[in-house]
Amino acid sequence: MAGRPFRGVFVILATPFSDDGSLDEDGLRSVVEFSIAAGAHGLVTPANASEFSALSDPERLRVIEVVGRTARGRLPFVAGVSGVSSQVAVWLAKHAADAGADAVIAMPPYVSKPAADGVRAYYEAISRTTELPIFVQNYPLPIGVPLSSALLGQLAREIERVLYVKEEVPPVTHSVSADIAACGKSVEGVFGGAAGRFLIDEMSRGAAGTMPACDVPDMHTAVWNAWQAGDASGAREAFNRLLPLLNFESLHSVQGYKEVLRRRGVIRSAHVRTAATGPLDAHDHAELDAILAEISDLWSV
Repeated sequence: MAGRPFRGVFVILATPFSDDGSLDEDGLRSVVEFSIAAGAHGLVTPANASEFSALSDPERLRVIEVVGRTARGRLPFVAGVSGVSSQVAVWLAKHAADAGADAVIAMPPYVSKPAADGVRAYYEAISRTTELPIFVQNYPLPIGVPLSSALLGQLAREIERVLYVKEEVPPVTHSVSADIAACGKSVEGVFGGAAGRFLIDEMSRGAAGTMPACDVPDMHTAVWNAWQAGDASGAREAFNRLLPLLNFESLHSVQGYKEVLRRRGVIRSAHVRTAATGPLDAHDHAELDAILAEISDLWSV
């Protein structure tokens, strides 16, 4: 496994469910193996694209255990430990370290939405608990607790294990630049989010990586690898082919990711627990047919 600093495409793993809504552990193992085979540089779960808020506490623990055991150190594994309180996040962080995680990622408490002092206390508690590096996930309302770049810089300077930022507050590209300037050498990297829709711009601003969904890691890494090799035109060509799918997924979120994974033979069911809209209709499926027909030649697995 490549060591730190972490760089590249760290995919957020979908949490597969059976048609009856139960956790599909075999499907989760398949998602891990698929992501590794498709060239991802790191694995992240459970997070928003993993439907973490719809998992029971035992399921959250089990997801981390299954991914840690399946990955077996082949890629860096960032475990999601976002909690409604410091106590919950600490409990999850301890478990993540025991289960083989290489880092943890957490939003601030997303129900109480504390002010700056509460945010600082939350990350201090996680830092005291674990020797793993911490990603601060800066996620917009109504779910997240948007943090200023100045506060992120303070957290990075003052809290030992705050070493990464995952930035998703719009405009994401400007936020990435502001974070890099505010955090300086106190962090090892700022990652972008937002499904990778702004990956080219983020890389040009110095982002250390991105955390998109896991349905097309081969395409995200094609963009990343071309750019890092100095092939800007090749990166833009690959990105422009990927963008229609990212636009589709911005409408349908987890339902879109899971349907692509189902069509690629990675999971058996596209069942979701957290659908923001109704199920994909016939027009949606027809549009996805057309989008995937245009890009499937770029898939590596």
